[in-house]
Amino acid sequence: MNHDRLRLDLADLADEATPVDLRDRALRTSRRLGIQRAVATSAAAVVLVAAAAGTALAVRPNGQAPTPAPAGPSITSSWPPVEVTPTPEPSSSASADPSPDPSSPPAEQFALDGTRYYLEITGSDARIHAVRLGEHGVYVLPLGNGNCVANSMTVSPDGKRLAWVKGGGVDGLGTLVTSAIDGTRQRTLATGVTCLGPRPLVWQGGTYLMVQQGVRSVLMDMVAGKPHHGDPGQETDRAWSADGKCLAAVDGDGGKPYVGGCEVSRNYHYDPPKDEAAKYDGWQARSVSMDGRYVSIGWKGTDPSRRDDSFTVVDAATSKVVTLPVSGEVRSIQFAADGKVLVRQATRIVVLDAKFRQVGKVDEPRDVRGLTLLAYVP
Repeated sequence: MNHDRLRLDLADLADEATPVDLRDRALRTSRRLGIQRAVATSAAAVVLVAAAAGTALAVRPNGQAPTPAPAGPSITSSWPPVEVTPTPEPSSSASADPSPDPSSPPAEQFALDGTRYYLEITGSDARIHAVRLGEHGVYVLPLGNGNCVANSMTVSPDGKRLAWVKGGGVDGLGTLVTSAIDGTRQRTLATGVTCLGPRPLVWQGGTYLMVQQGVRSVLMDMVAGKPHHGDPGQETDRAWSADGKCLAAVDGDGGKPYVGGCEVSRNYHYDPPKDEAAKYDGWQARSVSMDGRYVSIGWKGTDPSRRDDSFTVVDAATSKVVTLPVSGEVRSIQFAADGKVLVRQATRIVVLDAKFRQVGKVDEPRDVRGLTLLAYVP
């Protein structure tokens, strides 16, 4: 009877117990262990990658190219990077730069791929800074006697030649000299050449140079080393396009500004701001677009020192001022041989295309920001 009671009690306990699937429990346990192992392995891999990256950063070299040895006794070189300022994306809270074409796409990041030539004058020499992308070379030329070099040093539009007037006294007359861009292979071409005025030497392309001998204009062939045959004309305030085909000048008879020589002939006029005009001795064309339609305008000083600045652009076909998509002070405007327009400001150059749409902005190296930009050669 006791055995029967025991069996009945065990049966009741079995009815109250919850059935357990041992196979399912084993599978869950195995899955949980697999996940734990995967997490541990991933954490170890992250630690190893971080350690490897730290080691790589610790041994990575500077990355800057070493300063190359000078090419000669008159040449020094350094290689600061040309800083490129990315153009920010337009936002609804910021006002866009004015542009002659409202449908123009936003300006893209851009770096000038040509060479820019700057002039630096010290107490003993003239220095030509050649800046191209990340390269910055300096050519040093002794000044010699006289004050003409600083007022006349110039670079040909093709970047192959220098020209300047050396010597010179109070009359501003000296000797015309030319050389290679690095100052070598110097030649004396003429005497009695003036170095006075806002632009005493003016290039017509890369071969010819307009100079003044007294009151007479002389077009010098810089390759042949002698005056070019033909009548140089009676025009004044000359400026040529980079290829030497389009001429902007003032008519010698009527005193009217015009553009001609490149299958166009246009008279134009420009009325400068009166409050600014009172400070200067008039204005003149500084640079001409490749098609002869546009000219940049700069002031003529009240003293005979050089002037390389320009501040606005005039459409010679309509005599209207072109609105440039640039904010802030403009120091100079140059039309390049590749159709680009270089608008120089205090610390940067804003690059426009032939239709005056902004292409990009290039920060100038600190060493050249206060120097004269002589030429840009694509």
